[in-house]
Amino acid sequence: MLNYSVTFFVIAIIAALLGFTGIAGAAMDIAKILFFVFLILAIVMLVLGRKGTSV
Repeated sequence: MLNYSVTFFVIAIIAALLGFTGIAGAAMDIAKILFFVFLILAIVMLVLGRKGTSV
């Protein structure tokens, strides 16, 4: 998921440099959403992993 986020971020940068502001904005929004979903899932998995190993 982080890979998709970085891919959309790169697409947004390239589109912005070429002047496609609508596409750049949409790609940036998608990248932002995917990054936050990745972050939330990573934190949840970290917390769940710690619960399973505690004694």
